[in-house]
Amino acid sequence: MLKDKVAVIYGAGGGIGGAVARAFAHEGANLYLTGRDLAAVETVAKDIVSAGGSAQAAEVDALDEQAVETHLQSVIDTAGRVDISFNAVGIPNARIVGAPLAELDAERFSLAVTTYLTSYFLTARLAARRMIPNGSGVVMTVTALHSRTGVPLVGGYGPAQAAKEALTRQLSAELAPHGIRVVGLRPQGMPETRTIKDAYEPRAKASGMTWEQWQESLAARTHPRRLMTLEEMANVAVFMASDKAGGMTGTTVNLTMGSLDD
Repeated sequence: MLKDKVAVIYGAGGGIGGAVARAFAHEGANLYLTGRDLAAVETVAKDIVSAGGSAQAAEVDALDEQAVETHLQSVIDTAGRVDISFNAVGIPNARIVGAPLAELDAERFSLAVTTYLTSYFLTARLAARRMIPNGSGVVMTVTALHSRTGVPLVGGYGPAQAAKEALTRQLSAELAPHGIRVVGLRPQGMPETRTIKDAYEPRAKASGMTWEQWQESLAARTHPRRLMTLEEMANVAVFMASDKAGGMTGTTVNLTMGSLDD
């Protein structure tokens, strides 16, 4: 579905970014993987190459505009274009969750908003500048159900995800006339990710809840009474990045398995 597409993934060393990278590679994409932890990104790239795919790893801080610019230009110099830009950048939840809003200082609250939104803005904007001359491209990101429902003890994480979804709509409104689609994915907690584990720890301290009980409480909100896997999320990412999803733009796909109504 993505044969010969040139895809840049930010945050490729994380659970979501790595899963999307492997799924993209399986469908034939040529991958340029980035992240702040080069060793983690290289691990994903080596897995892809050993499986017969194409992947190159680079250390790039998605909050550093010049670093993103320099890397994208190297992709253009090598591959000639960028077809897909996927932002899976995150920060350790332990730095931003766990405290009631009434007790949260402004710096800790705004950290989530500025980090998530700025990295998405920079990577999307710089990719769009390369895509506009070609009249095609897909800009993608991932959010969470916190964007649409109130969840306690998550600080600025919920507002950050809501802001990213608003930016997806605004980017699409401006870029769609140039042939560029902008879409997002909104999964609930996936057990294989660090995010869900970070969210569990403050609740465990407050309630004594076990890891199994935490997963069961989240799964109970979904229609099939289970949580989504990284593979399922990545398969949807493949479809949304492909030409088969040509009618999808300016939207975030609800992957909360029924726990959040559209």
